[in-house]
Amino acid sequence: MASEDNFVIEIKGRGSHAARPHTGVDAIVTASEIVLALQTVIARNLDPAEHGVVSVTEFLTDGIRNAIPGNVTLKGDTRSYSPQMQALIEKRMGAIVAGICAAHGAAHSFSYTHEFEPTVNWTENLEPALRAATEVAGSANVDGNCAPLLVSEDFGAFLRAIPGNYMFIGNGLPGEEGGTPLHNPHYDFNDGLLEKGARYFATLARQRLGAGM
Repeated sequence: MASEDNFVIEIKGRGSHAARPHTGVDAIVTASEIVLALQTVIARNLDPAEHGVVSVTEFLTDGIRNAIPGNVTLKGDTRSYSPQMQALIEKRMGAIVAGICAAHGAAHSFSYTHEFEPTVNWTENLEPALRAATEVAGSANVDGNCAPLLVSEDFGAFLRAIPGNYMFIGNGLPGEEGGTPLHNPHYDFNDGLLEKGARYFATLARQRLGAGM
C-alpha cells in the first residue's frame, strides 16, 4: 500500500460584495484554479510508470451568498509509493500554489505533512502467510500477488522495524453481502469472517511453531 501525506492550503485574498468583484481579490477563483492545477502534478510531473494521487477533499470559505470570501482553505491528501515521489509531489504543489496566488495578488500558506509510510511486505514472510491462507480458504481463494493499492495503513511503520507482512481478508464481492467498501455509509462488516480470520491466525501460528519459526 501507499504512503499518505496531508496538506492544508490557505488562500488569503480580499473579500468584496458579489456585485463589485473588482474591489477585492477573489479567493474562490484563486482556490478553484489551484484545485484544477494540482491535478497536473500527477498527470505531467510523475513518470507514467509511477503511481500517485492528489485529492482535494475540503473547500472551505468565509463567504456568504452575496459576498465573495476573502479566505479559502483547501485540505486533502496525496498518495505515492516512494520518498522520491513524495518529495516531488510536495515540491510541485508548493510551486503551483505560490504561482497561482501570486498571479491573483493573494497571499497564502502551504502545510504538507507525512502521515503514513508505504506498506512493504518482507519477502521471507510471504510464503508462510500464503501456506496458512491456502490451508484455511483453498488455493483458488488466495492471491499471493495482488496489485498494489494507493490506500494507506500505519502498519507500514511497523514493517520498517519488524519482519512481517500485511494481508487482506475479503469482506465480500461487489453486489453481494459485505461487498460495500470502506468509507461508505452502507458498509457493513461481514461477521462471518470472524471464524475464518481466527482460523487463519491459529493455522499460521501452528505452522510456524511446528516449523521452529
